[in-house]
Amino acid sequence: MSMFSHCIRRFRPGLLAATLIACGTGMLAGVPAQAASITLNETGSTLLYPLFTRWIPDYAKVAPGIVLTAAATGSGAGIDAAISGKAQIGASDAYMSDEQFEQNPGIANIPVAISAQTVNYNIPGLNSAELKLDGPTLAGIYNGKITAWDAPQITKLNPGVALPHQTIVPIRRADASGDTFIFTQFLDFSTQAWEDGIGYGTTIAWPSVAGERTATGNDGMVKAAADTPYSVAYVGISFRDSIAKAGLGTARLENQSGNFLLPTMDTINAAASSLDPRTPPDERLSLVFAPGDESYPLINYEYVVVQTRQFDPQTAAALRHFLLWAVSLQGGNATKYLDSVGFIPLPDFIRALSEKQINLIKSQEPTRAADRPPS
Repeated sequence: MSMFSHCIRRFRPGLLAATLIACGTGMLAGVPAQAASITLNETGSTLLYPLFTRWIPDYAKVAPGIVLTAAATGSGAGIDAAISGKAQIGASDAYMSDEQFEQNPGIANIPVAISAQTVNYNIPGLNSAELKLDGPTLAGIYNGKITAWDAPQITKLNPGVALPHQTIVPIRRADASGDTFIFTQFLDFSTQAWEDGIGYGTTIAWPSVAGERTATGNDGMVKAAADTPYSVAYVGISFRDSIAKAGLGTARLENQSGNFLLPTMDTINAAASSLDPRTPPDERLSLVFAPGDESYPLINYEYVVVQTRQFDPQTAAALRHFLLWAVSLQGGNATKYLDSVGFIPLPDFIRALSEKQINLIKSQEPTRAADRPPS
């Protein structure tokens, strides 16, 4: 039975007087409109933002008494907002580090979907060529050791392609970003020199590269790449329509088995299925560079970062209701939402772990007004 099933519960009049009901079949019952609604603020990942914008109007029909807002501020800002209490939901493409996790007990990292990242380039005349790139080559571009598109490392991967003798312009995120976390994990896991010298994170000490550019958010990355001939960038797959509209090329990336793949539903699923049984109860696990012949190497869990102890029972119940809807196949994990942004639903095993974490969200009434988080 789905862990979505839970008991009927009543709340104080004027806050959320009606019950939030879910039946054991996993189908969601509607939440009637109330005189006073509960607001859940989400902020963070620009990769997750397009999915939230699709969820919001439909969830309003399911739960008229719950108002959901969303903002694209970057994964680092989302994690910080959840920790500080400035938002109920911090969206992130990256799980919290061990240090962050240990320093902030009561914070949960809950996958709500599986996504991917693309590596895109703007080479006039070659944007439809699906150039092949691997981790060591991308590491060389982003550390400044590979500077031209016709460098031997790139030419070897793309025999027969007339690569131009033009300087490569690497574009990276300026903000603390889950996309940077994913991309640099790929460089770290595939390239010993990157692991030894630079590492990965939502922010890192990037090597200085002549001519490099920075951009904020996935929309900024797409625009910067479109405006910069001979550039290369990493972008979340939920921006694939913007990538296509900008006419950018999408690279085939080498996986652990030596195969060069594009991100498709099949290659994303292959990577996810190889690693989901290894996911621990706290669900902090990288899916990057997963084993398997057909595994696309740049995939990840999309996380909501939340406090498991909310400051009133109404907010706690509303947060549980929304998140259980978000991971349900009859709710936010339905294909009509995920297909539109290139995501795939959670496997059953992972959904059960996420539901278990969601059901840990409870209320913790503060004893003083000063104890309440900032609004």
